[in-house]
Amino acid sequence: MNKKFLAIACLAAVVAISPSCKKDFLNESDPNAVTVDASYKTPNDVLLAVNGIYQSMRSGNNVGEGSDLWTDQRSDDTGTNDNQSNSGEPFQFNNFSILPSNTYLKAHWVSLYTTVSRANVVLSHIDQVSFPDNNLKLKYAAEAKFLRAFTYFELVRLWGDVPLVTKQLSSAADVAASTFRVKQDAVYQQIIADLTDVINSPLPNLQASTGRASKAAANFLLGQAYLTMATTLDQTNRTANLNNAKAALMAAYNMRNFGDLNSIPYTDVFDVSKKATCPELIFQIVNIQGDLNYSSSNAANFQAKGETINSQKPSSGAGYNVTHDLINEYETNDPRMTFSVKYANDPIVKDWFVTKFRDVSNAAGVNGYGGNDWILMRYADVILSLAEVNNYLGDAATATGFLNQVRTRAGMPTYAVSMTNSDYASRYPTLKLAILHERRVELAFEHHRWFDLLRTFTTDELVAYFKAKKQADFGLAQVANFSTKDRYYPIPFDEYKLNPVKMYQNPGY
Repeated sequence: MNKKFLAIACLAAVVAISPSCKKDFLNESDPNAVTVDASYKTPNDVLLAVNGIYQSMRSGNNVGEGSDLWTDQRSDDTGTNDNQSNSGEPFQFNNFSILPSNTYLKAHWVSLYTTVSRANVVLSHIDQVSFPDNNLKLKYAAEAKFLRAFTYFELVRLWGDVPLVTKQLSSAADVAASTFRVKQDAVYQQIIADLTDVINSPLPNLQASTGRASKAAANFLLGQAYLTMATTLDQTNRTANLNNAKAALMAAYNMRNFGDLNSIPYTDVFDVSKKATCPELIFQIVNIQGDLNYSSSNAANFQAKGETINSQKPSSGAGYNVTHDLINEYETNDPRMTFSVKYANDPIVKDWFVTKFRDVSNAAGVNGYGGNDWILMRYADVILSLAEVNNYLGDAATATGFLNQVRTRAGMPTYAVSMTNSDYASRYPTLKLAILHERRVELAFEHHRWFDLLRTFTTDELVAYFKAKKQADFGLAQVANFSTKDRYYPIPFDEYKLNPVKMYQNPGY
């Protein structure tokens, strides 16, 4: 019998028989155990619980800096490219050969639902706590709802229909009653409801610490949700969803505390010494430079053998591999390429690696305990999202204006000038493809590329898009494996087998 099912069955049995047992020894409680109810007594208890929701997101199994397996390696930007890595379960993501039994995929699923569960526990217990300042209570509830919406947005884009749970599950019966997939529309409506509450809460437009939720972050996430609905769901409500996306994105844009984007140097966004002051940043996972447990490992892990640009920590491997398909995407003289990637000449490497996240400071030291925060939201993304939504609404002039903000900041020619270049015009013949290109080079390695592709292309178009790519630009990963089934991940086998009807599998798996 499956261990998870056995555990649930045993719990259900205990719940079922307990009321009929009258012996005192069966009703005794562990004096060293603290129930969830007893954990919520003061506002500080609630704050600690909200902090626990944020903490759950730090993991690479969740959306932390090491979570590229579910996104970038699923796209055409990165992937493993050596004989040692190209085996086993991690390579299935890059190779489009993933199996429902993949334990890495299951770990991602479990971690995301852990975040949802923590948010639900807070929201289920916050009303039992007396707050001298009711606004503080509303702020904590808003943070929990934002993080729940953020996580469900990740889940629904990766798996489609997913279980939707909005309360604490306290028994085996609760778990069984909630173990079923609901349609994407219902998940999105919950995301919208949560984010609407956040936007109407006392949270500030922007937080002093970008490590916490804000109204700007909620508006941006709401705009992304509406934009994704407009481009991936039933097209009946496309125009309404696009207009809602535009309104939310403009609300986020108007909350910025700077003028044009070109007032912020591109390199400032990733400067570890400016991570707390750069006005482009909206929401990120905060790391502590030099700290064993809460530092960033990107700078060190991404560095190739023989290189010193990222970190003082010596590297013995290939660093973080970049597909040649992405390298070929950069326009000539794009300074973002010079900053983001480098060619390693070491005999065992001879390939490109990521340099976008650097910390060579003495504080990070030879152990590579970097201080880079993991950026989840920034204003260049908001601006390019506005370019995307305005283009879909038929307002090419406004879309181009937003696109040019990003290109001008990067030191690149405007869209109109670029279209006079035959190479650019042939590669990106439409404004839609030009925006997709700009997102790719501006936001490279920030885990957005896969979701950008899902919004831009239908499933059949996405298959054609990948099939048209050159195998030589992908190393050992087989582009030919890509098919319509790869639009969504498979439901993890351990979840599917509990109830094959209610936890039905995605097509093709």
